[in-house]
Amino acid sequence: MGILADSGSGPSLKFLIYGRTGWIGGLLGHLCQQQGIDFTYGSGRLENRASLEADIAAVKPTHVFNAAGVTGRPNVDWCESHKVETIRTNVVGTLTLADVCRERGLILINYATGCIFEYDSAHPLNSGIGFKEDDTPNFIGSFYSKTKAMVEDLLKNYENVCTLRVRMPISSDLSNPRNFITKITRYEKVVDIPNSMTILDELLPISIEMAKRNLTGIWNFTNPGVVSHNEILEMYKQFIDPNFTWKNFTLDEQAKVIVAPRSNNELDATKLKNEFPELLSIKDSLIKYVFKPNQKTSAA
Repeated sequence: MGILADSGSGPSLKFLIYGRTGWIGGLLGHLCQQQGIDFTYGSGRLENRASLEADIAAVKPTHVFNAAGVTGRPNVDWCESHKVETIRTNVVGTLTLADVCRERGLILINYATGCIFEYDSAHPLNSGIGFKEDDTPNFIGSFYSKTKAMVEDLLKNYENVCTLRVRMPISSDLSNPRNFITKITRYEKVVDIPNSMTILDELLPISIEMAKRNLTGIWNFTNPGVVSHNEILEMYKQFIDPNFTWKNFTLDEQAKVIVAPRSNNELDATKLKNEFPELLSIKDSLIKYVFKPNQKTSAA
């Protein structure tokens, strides 16, 4: 038996998920198991239309989730020297999946990025004025962000797509090298700048609920408000490791050790908060979902 939609009279859910080996794709599968939702990981390549059609014919999903994509390893600098591979997955693949889903009347929940904006004169640092869903991306400093902005603009024409702008994702698994907190605790030096971020423990279950509600369009998929890197590291010191120390450096100093510039911005999460009023602010979510569960009881 499948799980009924919230109304109690809706059809059974069946999710087809792309991105099995990825962080978000893996977490999504675990959530489906916990909630008793029937799901299957897609085996097709995103850029291979016939393989996607075969997946959908075999699985007969009610919704499709795309958590696949190229971010680069160890970081987005990889995309600067692998441009064709980045286009193939992030642009061609995502568009092909959206198109196949549209042909079959299926909603595609696409985990995208909010790293397509940077603070500007209309959205100054520390102003509390965030970029909204209908704002035009203004950050093309990295090739990765350039492809993501390109595909988001094209996907606006697909009425069956729900685009979720994820930023600097964080989870309670502090051993995961993709976790933003894990990354910055391992850096030799960090830039201290406020950003919008996504607490996966809180927001991934919301993305499942968005599928149940058949929501589409662009959504800033971040917790309301911003948090600076130093504020996160202060929390890490308070809750996890009282002996932890770190060093800061400036954006100019950072620029000398990275290939592509990084995006820093605040996204306006009002639309998501209106749909899900229980959504916590970024700092409250960090404490509830990340630091409290990991708190070292032996700490003084």
